[in-house]
Formats: sequence, C-alpha cells, structure tokens
Amino acid sequence: MVASQIPLKVRQGFILVFVLLVALPILFFSIGKAYYASLVEATEKTLEAHLYSLISEVDFTERGIVMPSTILAPELNRLNSDTYAMIYRDDQPVWHSESAVNVNIVPHYIETKAGAADFRRVEYKNTIYWQLSLTVILNNIDQSEHARFILLKRNDALLRLMDGFKQTLVNWMYVMGVAIAGLMAIGFVWSARPLQRLDKEIKAVESGDIQQIKGLYPVELQTIKSDLNLLLESQQRQKERYRASLSDLAHALKTPLAVLKSSPLANDADAQEQLDRINVMIEHQLKRAATGASDTWKKQTAIKPVLDSILSAMSKVYREKDIIFNSAVSDKDYFLGDKTDLLELLGNLIDNACKACRSQVDIQVIQSKSLSIIISDDGPGVPENKRESLLTRGTRLDTYESGHGVGMAIVSDLVKSYHGLLTISDSELLGGAKFTLEFNYNGKK
Repeated sequence: MVASQIPLKVRQGFILVFVLLVALPILFFSIGKAYYASLVEATEKTLEAHLYSLISEVDFTERGIVMPSTILAPELNRLNSDTYAMIYRDDQPVWHSESAVNVNIVPHYIETKAGAADFRRVEYKNTIYWQLSLTVILNNIDQSEHARFILLKRNDALLRLMDGFKQTLVNWMYVMGVAIAGLMAIGFVWSARPLQRLDKEIKAVESGDIQQIKGLYPVELQTIKSDLNLLLESQQRQKERYRASLSDLAHALKTPLAVLKSSPLANDADAQEQLDRINVMIEHQLKRAATGASDTWKKQTAIKPVLDSILSAMSKVYREKDIIFNSAVSDKDYFLGDKTDLLELLGNLIDNACKACRSQVDIQVIQSKSLSIIISDDGPGVPENKRESLLTRGTRLDTYESGHGVGMAIVSDLVKSYHGLLTISDSELLGGAKFTLEFNYNGKK
C-alpha cells in the first residue's frame, strides 16, 4: 500500500506514535548525554579550583613540602568525601588530604611537562575516577624540585547526580508527551476541518442539494475547489449540449419513422415489428447518451419516490390482472446515478415482471456497503439454459412473448455502464423469476 492510500487519520496516528516512541526517547538520550558531559566538565573545573588552592597553600622548606593541617577546600577535609588529593615527589607520596586517609590508591604515573595539567578517566581497583594531575616546580632560596599534584573524584558521585536528573527528566518527558500528544491532536483536528467541510460539500453535490462548492478554504485547497467547480460546470454544459442535440435528433428521426409506420410497408407484421424495435432502440440509445453514458459526476437518487411512481403506473397499465405489489424500500435507500437511468432499470424489470406474473410482484431493496434491488414474480420463471440469451438484444422467450427483447438488453447495458451486476435466478418464495441488481458503492454515503 502506497502512502497516498493510507487514510489521513492513520497517517496522523503514525506521526503521533513516532513522536512519542521515537523522537522523545532520542531527545531523552541526547539530553542525558549532554548533561553527563556537563557534569564531567564541571568536575574538571572543580578539581582545577582545588588544585590551585593546594598549590597556593603549599610551603616548600628545607624539610620538604609542608601543608597546613586544614586546607581551604572542605571536600578534601572530610573522611567520607568522594574527592581526594595527593602530592608526590620523585614518585613517592609526601602528602594526602584527610579525605584520602582510608583510601589505598597508587595513581598511575603520567609523564607530563611541568605546568601542563592532565585530566582523564581512570580506573583503580574496579572503581572509576576522574583524575587531574599537574607537575609543578617548587623552589626556595636554596633549591628547587618537581612535585606532582593529583586530585581524584569518584565517578559514582556523577552517576548519583545523573540518576536524580534522569528521574526529573522522565517526569518532565511524561508531561511533555501528554502536552505534545494533546497539541498534535488539536492540530490534526484543526487541520482536518477544511477537508471535512470539503467532503461534506462534495457529498451535497452528489446528493443534488447544491450545484457548486462555495465554502471558504485555506490556500492549499483553493485550487482543488476551483478545479472541482470547473469540472461541475463543464459537465453540466456538456450534458445540456448533449440533451439539446439529441432532442433535435430524436425529433428528426421520429418523423421518418412515423411516415414508415403509416405506409403500406408497415402492414407487414415483420416490418412493423422491426420498425417498433428501431423506435425502441433509438429512444434507448438517446436516453443513455443523454444521461448515464455522459454523466461523469453521479448523484444520489432516492429510490422510493421513483419506485412508487413506477408501481402507480403499472397498477393502472395492468389493472385487469389486479397485481399485488409488495415493496420493501427505505426512505434512506439511494441509487448513485441519474434518475432517468433508475427509471429505465426499474421500469423495464417491473414491466417484464408484470407481464410474466400471475398475480404478485415483490420488490426488495437492500443497502449497506452495496445496493441490491431484487424483483421477483410468481410467473413461469426463466429456464436456466435461457438466462444468458435473455440479456442478448432482441431475444425473447416463449413464456415472455409479450415482453423482454430489447428491454432486457437495455437493462443489461445500463447495469454494465454503472459497473453493476445483473443475475437471473428462481424466486424461492413466489416460484417465478428473480432478477437481482447489485451495485458496489464501497460504503460511500
């Protein structure tokens, strides 16, 4: 399935799911990494501050390096601290902070130039530390020598801060997720409103309530609106031209036919039958060209009024037979096409049923995702081996001598023009023939 075939609501759902399940976790991970990097950078700055504080407090005498009993950095004076300081001379420890009293660590020797600080991540006894080391030159009047200052901070301290930050971040991510979902839902609904209004107007055009789309729409939909209106206007003009031209053609043909029918040639039964057939075929083709065949924009036609008018006419035409008509049709049932075509379909089928029946004709309309029209009679029925030939133009059955012929071919052609299906079977209830028309509208209403 291509993207254009996916419903709009489904695509909006995909976007929302992507934001909540992909974008937000990526954002969470990125913020977490950035925060941890900022903690490492802050650790380096803190250790640098402690380092320069130690250097300022060191006293180099003849006895060697001397440090005050209490130094300025409070973290280095606590026994339970996670920050340690050490001073080495000739790779031998000469001083350590109070915080490193119970810490048995021998830092790695890192060769650096005097005055060049080195900050890195190290591991001692399966514990991760951040280490800052600096070699300085201590001197007095009599001598000078190198001393290496080393400061360590446990990575656990950073991880504890990181855990607290992650918990806070998760809480805010939940709030952001709900807020984003709500805002996107509002945005989706708001952006879909013009499409819903356009769809509503198109359905109104189909049902015949309006002739043009007149609503106000965003710039993106103005072109579609204009194109649809041009299509409607073009179709209406074309249909009117067809009707005018074909009406003239009908009048032009009727006069020669009337002359032929009144001529001595028409006294022959076969010639009269052929003239009648020509007349019916011309009328049918003209109707078909003027309505269904040229109607590219099909409208909804209510079935019940059309059916009621046909049954009223048939009850008068076949008054002698006193036919019982049973119709099951709802006011909401519709035919997606031209009213003239519906009259042609129902008129031919019901007329044939009236000719063939003994006393009863049933009409049933069923509509859901498709439209089914079932017409049954209590006549002799149509033999199975004759059903296909009945739809061939000009064919009649012995049991239908007064009907069918061109009429059934008209019905067959119209059904095909609407991509429908016509089937002939036996009526289980009445025992005669059953004609079923089926049109698939794909749930369009």
